[in-house]
Amino acid sequence: MAYKEYVLLPLIALLSSLIAVTESVALTPQIDLLNRNSFPTGFIFGTSSSAYQYEGAANEGGRGPSIWDTFTHKYPEKIEDRSNGDVAVDSYHRYKEDVQFMKNMNLDAHRISISWSRILPNGKLSGGINQEGIDYYNNLINELLANGLEPFVTLFHWDLPQALEDEYGGFLSPRIVKDFQDYAELCFKEFGERVKKWITLNEPLTFSELGYAEGIYAPGRCSSWLNPSCNGGDSGIEPYLVAHHQLLAHAAAVNVYKTKYKIIQNGLIGITLNFVWSVPLSENKLDREASERTVDFMFGWFMDPLTKGDYPKSMRLLVKSRLPKFTNNNSRLLINSFDFIGINYYTARYVSDAPELRNVRSSFTTDALANFSYVREGKAIGLNVGTDWLYVYPKGFRDFLLYTKEKYNNPIIYITENGINDYDDPSLSLEESLLDIYRVDYHYRHLYFLQEAMKNGVNVKGYFVWSLLDNFEWPFGYTMRFGLNFVDYRNGLKRYPKLSALWFKDFLNKEFKYQSSL
Repeated sequence: MAYKEYVLLPLIALLSSLIAVTESVALTPQIDLLNRNSFPTGFIFGTSSSAYQYEGAANEGGRGPSIWDTFTHKYPEKIEDRSNGDVAVDSYHRYKEDVQFMKNMNLDAHRISISWSRILPNGKLSGGINQEGIDYYNNLINELLANGLEPFVTLFHWDLPQALEDEYGGFLSPRIVKDFQDYAELCFKEFGERVKKWITLNEPLTFSELGYAEGIYAPGRCSSWLNPSCNGGDSGIEPYLVAHHQLLAHAAAVNVYKTKYKIIQNGLIGITLNFVWSVPLSENKLDREASERTVDFMFGWFMDPLTKGDYPKSMRLLVKSRLPKFTNNNSRLLINSFDFIGINYYTARYVSDAPELRNVRSSFTTDALANFSYVREGKAIGLNVGTDWLYVYPKGFRDFLLYTKEKYNNPIIYITENGINDYDDPSLSLEESLLDIYRVDYHYRHLYFLQEAMKNGVNVKGYFVWSLLDNFEWPFGYTMRFGLNFVDYRNGLKRYPKLSALWFKDFLNKEFKYQSSL
């Protein structure tokens, strides 16, 4: 069937086709009504992006290099297609076009990140402010607002200025706290009159684990006994140290915002955390306890300091002297250092107890004494569309949100990322590439379970899809596509709306209603 014919399909017919496609993994009960009107007035729907994955213009406009520039150029073999973000999807030059895609989809907001080295090429105020970088973000923010889109701005999405990595090891050093605070304050001064939602850090877990334990993200550090290709490091110490300094940098930035800018600018500030939901492999008590430890080592690692001023008890017992300690002042600044929590959710996995790991050399990858699997008794936890880490398990979305509500006193939450990938397939025609029915199904089901969580009192205020466009997906390069809109990498980066973008547009049309038997 031609693409234009799909555009004209009524949504009820589309959802009927979804039933046939996904009947074997149907996890969603009867739904009588699900669209924008199903959510409270004022609930925000948006898309997400990040600077290194989108902007390009790596050597333009006075931008300094980041650790991701260095990583992709120094270790191209660590990127699946040996690519980099030098051009990315060229949003630096095409942001006005991209904003029109957002507007045409009836979105309320868009989440961006600021490239630290684009406004501070040397990483710190003493190294000089790049006015061209300031101007770019002013123009982008103004363009969003002019088109009725609220900007959500992330200060750090993993692209640390290389100058700070060279000078003192970046987040391995406590010196990063003051430099991040200064950078954050510069952003509050320059953009805070228009930006009312700030996010200090994106997924500090991912940055710590994949950059310093597994070495597959910049700066590529891990223990050589784990991986001979590591760029130095100690995976038993460095991930915890980097996470510690990220938490302190977050607290310092929030303190500056709340004491100097919040009252004047009337904004909110938070942090975005990610999690792979843990399902015990069995009802065995040891597997349940292993699942709980895994939650501590991924989510509690950050949420406990942010709410209680210290790391979870399980981490303190198992990691012991390798886990840094907070001073009383650190704890004071950390506790309640957020107006909201951003949550990135994609998938879930099975967890089982692994006491044998006590005898393995200390490493972040073994400290939780747990084994992970996506399969139980020969059956996958959910539909898998090709990648080795993303299995569709929307029920875990609800369960994770309910867990957060119960354990952490029901904080205000924004879902800052939720999405599913497919792999770039050059053999497909353009029309075939745009028919992403499985992505419609993914978001439909997750929105259903999000609504279920909200009915049970979870305080969610918004939902952001990862991502607006296909883009540079870190070690996967351009081989993995998460976008609602297709980017033609072989023909001038031209953008085309996928079926999911058209579905989302209708979903967000206040006048549109449909019923489904899904």
